[in-house]
Amino acid sequence: MQVGRPNSVKLRIAETCVGTRALGPGLRSVAWVQGCPFHCQGCIAPEWIPREPAREVDPADLAAELLSHPGVCGFTFSGGEPMSQAAGLAQVISVARQQRDLTLICFTGYRLAELRARPPGPGVTDLLAQTDVLIDGRYVAAYNDGRGLRGSTNQRIHFLTGRLADAEADLSDGPRRAEIRLRDRSALLVGVPGPGVSAAFDLATAGRTGDAAR
Repeated sequence: MQVGRPNSVKLRIAETCVGTRALGPGLRSVAWVQGCPFHCQGCIAPEWIPREPAREVDPADLAAELLSHPGVCGFTFSGGEPMSQAAGLAQVISVARQQRDLTLICFTGYRLAELRARPPGPGVTDLLAQTDVLIDGRYVAAYNDGRGLRGSTNQRIHFLTGRLADAEADLSDGPRRAEIRLRDRSALLVGVPGPGVSAAFDLATAGRTGDAAR
């Protein structure tokens, strides 16, 4: 299928993972954006907070990358702060859904009510309209109970559509999964780590350039 690229913007992408079961139900592809306005203490990916140069990707190209595994049935957007690049991410899921029926889970440090009342940038309303599950609120390390897909219990899981309603128990309180993807000179931790997991990952990957990803 030929996919157009109307008014595309470039996305700053910290990492991607194609085909994981650690960040939502089914086989999913994940995009972590670079840059975040929050500085949550204990953030598991502090290197993705600064708005520094990262891989710049056209939304249509990122959609194709995330769809490269034929079994992928959903996307998960995290970071960094996805709402800081909402317009580009909204294009990604829109283009991808022209080719495949997908669910979308999106993390954000903002509260849903805040996003609706005072969108922090362009494209937020469009991205929310395409999101099936939104996990909102800033990460608080002291409230990380090792359960569910949210990083800490102060965060809320909003089912904006009914498409993932049957996964509510797992997303809210189910056991967490984690995967380690080895690269040439780095290792990527995929999942929402429980207490102590990030430290164990750092110890196990000593000597590599380690990245942790939720």
